[in-house]
Amino acid sequence: MMQKLKKDLVQNKAIYLMVLPVVLYYFIFKYLPMYGSIIAFKDYSIPKGILGSPWIGFKNFADFFDSVYFWRVLRNTLLLSVYQLVFGFPAPILLAILLNEIRRKLFKSVVQTVTYLPHFVSLVVICGLILDFTNRDGFISTIIEFFGGERTTLLGDAANFRSIYVASGIWQELGWSSIIFLAAISGINPDLYEAARVDGAGRFRQMWSITLPSLIPIIMILLILRIGGLMDIGFEKVILLYNPNTYETADIISSFVYRKGIAEGQNYSFTSAVGLFQAIINFVLLISANWFSRRISGNRLW
Repeated sequence: MMQKLKKDLVQNKAIYLMVLPVVLYYFIFKYLPMYGSIIAFKDYSIPKGILGSPWIGFKNFADFFDSVYFWRVLRNTLLLSVYQLVFGFPAPILLAILLNEIRRKLFKSVVQTVTYLPHFVSLVVICGLILDFTNRDGFISTIIEFFGGERTTLLGDAANFRSIYVASGIWQELGWSSIIFLAAISGINPDLYEAARVDGAGRFRQMWSITLPSLIPIIMILLILRIGGLMDIGFEKVILLYNPNTYETADIISSFVYRKGIAEGQNYSFTSAVGLFQAIINFVLLISANWFSRRISGNRLW
């Protein structure tokens, strides 16, 4: 066994060397930090260290569940995640299918470039643009006024936050997320389209009967991964966009943890407990989504 492994390492050393940085990255930044999750069950103190800090069991979890903000941040996190899944996930699929139907290469290249660009713009700049566009003197308010509405600061109203957050997220990631679907479409056998044309199928029928079914496996895999991260919304964009007027709909678990655990008190045990809670929920969702996909479509991660 060892000789076989050694021989394989020698024969494929170039491949193993390419994989090594990825393995080291996940080991150092993903697996080793799992040890630190123990502070979720302790009253962590930096001078005492992880092992020296007193054990308090599930007190940090109880403090989070008993917080008056628990249901608010849980509801907001789930709603934002579900809205992004429902509206954001199908958008790049639709874009990829439409781009595949474009025959003018120049126009196709222009559309791809325009939709890819927002992904490469800094999130701070993106949020700055959103704030400028949605303020009282922004061009969105100008458009609203043109159609008979009143000028207002859109992000000053809690009712507008989710729509703006989800719409801006789609705009930012639409083109970049479509790349993987365009790659999958390029791998479809052209003979299938030729046979469909011979049978009299139009372009819409070809798209519905060949392109979309061929994308189902990759769609299901990405959907499973997306559901597995349903509770994991980064706090950066929320913190850059929200304000006290929009806490009711904008405050999510990540922003609550940052504000209560880091900015106001450096309560690392509390933040670790909430992070562990999120990880457990995501793990359950991932297992459930994989099981459901396997039963329904036969596609699965494992």
